[in-house]
Amino acid sequence: MDFRRLRLTGFKSFVEPCELRIEPGLTGVVGPNGCGKSNLLEAIRWVMGEGSPKSLRSGAMDDVIFAGTARRPSRDFADVTLALDNHARTAPAAFNDSDAIEVVRRIERGAGSAYRINGREARARDVQLLFADNATGAHSPALVSQGRIGAIVAANPVERRALLEEAAGIAGLHVRRKEAEIRLRAAEANLLRLDDVMKGMEAQAASLRRQARMAVRYGELSDRIRVAEGALLHARWQAASVASDAARGEAAGAEARVADLTREAARLATVSAEAGAALPALREVEARAAAGLQHLVQQRSGLAAELARVEARRRELDAQAAAGARDRAREVALAADARAALARIRDERARLDEALEAARASLPELAAAVQEIESRAAAGEAALSAAIEAHARATAQARAAEAAVQAAEARLGRTQSEAARLTAEREALARVPDGGPQRDAAQAALDRAGSEIAAATQALALADAGRSAATTARDAAQGAAAVARGSLAALTAERDALVRVLSAARTGGETLLDRLTVQPGFEAALVAALGDDLSAGV
Repeated sequence: MDFRRLRLTGFKSFVEPCELRIEPGLTGVVGPNGCGKSNLLEAIRWVMGEGSPKSLRSGAMDDVIFAGTARRPSRDFADVTLALDNHARTAPAAFNDSDAIEVVRRIERGAGSAYRINGREARARDVQLLFADNATGAHSPALVSQGRIGAIVAANPVERRALLEEAAGIAGLHVRRKEAEIRLRAAEANLLRLDDVMKGMEAQAASLRRQARMAVRYGELSDRIRVAEGALLHARWQAASVASDAARGEAAGAEARVADLTREAARLATVSAEAGAALPALREVEARAAAGLQHLVQQRSGLAAELARVEARRRELDAQAAAGARDRAREVALAADARAALARIRDERARLDEALEAARASLPELAAAVQEIESRAAAGEAALSAAIEAHARATAQARAAEAAVQAAEARLGRTQSEAARLTAEREALARVPDGGPQRDAAQAALDRAGSEIAAATQALALADAGRSAATTARDAAQGAAAVARGSLAALTAERDALVRVLSAARTGGETLLDRLTVQPGFEAALVAALGDDLSAGV
């Protein structure tokens, strides 16, 4: 394998791409000191895998990149390409598939070096083995530099041995042997770690065997414990049977004590009868409780009224929402009607022109009809006022009836509470000996309360009947008012239509529609905005 071409770009003093052809025979480079002759040799060593900056006369590996001058900027990368002739097929098997081999080493400032062999990425070790198999390399004695001859002459046996190995062509085998030794040492280390892992696994297996034995022992002890628990439960059952017999005997004694306690209860009942003297104080307490109950009943009535108002407000809001939905549907229908009306207006305009002359002829009759409709509208307004007044009276009567019903219900509640209290007192007095006068007075008060209840019930029935009549009258007044409003609206609409017709006839038949010019596409919008006013006279 022979060197054929060396190409440098940005390497030390070679800022521009420079190519050195190495022809068969002897190739020499002649030039003055400082022209870069040594840089060529260092470029060859660098592309063959040199890793020591000192061997390249640099402080760091990035120093091989062109550092710039006063007139030229520095470069950020450098690469060297070495072309090899492989017609003899002496390259390693991995690279022996082509007649030429191209080795490229590229370095970027701050990013390190990268190698490529025939366009494929490679390691530095692969490049070094490629040249070592061909008895050369970055540290080969064949690369003779200044002072190198004296170093070879004064070399020690180890250095001479390396020289002889390279001359014999076994330097690559030596390098591979070192790699094999490194791999063997790594394998030995892995075997040692595997032994440690196996020992740890054996310890775990021994621990698991101990745990298995303990589990078997635990099962045996569990069986014994279950047997012992069964015996203990049997013993407890026998003890419970004995305790049950003892409890039966104690129950018989307890029944005897119950008989004694019954006699004691009879004696205490006598004492309780004597305690009836404290009844007035208890009645006073009951009266205070009744007053508190009445206050709570009044509060409940107020809350019920508030609930009724809230329900009425909710129904009103629901009605408003439904009315809004109806209004929206009506607006949508009006828009559709407006579009249809525009078409009808266009068709009817010709007919209206023909009818204009007839309308002018009937002008006196229309004026008379307007006066008649105005008089009917005045009569309708009077009827509406009367219906509104009747509705107001019916509403006032309904409210008065509601108040009477509420008052009757409150009176009935108070009377029923008093009757219940008197009934309880009568029953208490019936149990008290020598309570005849007080019992008779309570009976008389109870009879009076019954009479008041009957009167209150009758008043409540009358109030309900009055409220029903007032509600009927109010509904009738509302219906009359609605009818009067509908009649008044119809008369007003008819009057307005006649007035517009009269106005159009008086102005010569020219309407607002005649004065307007509408752009195509906006006819529906005009009809929706003005509606019937389009036919108004100007």
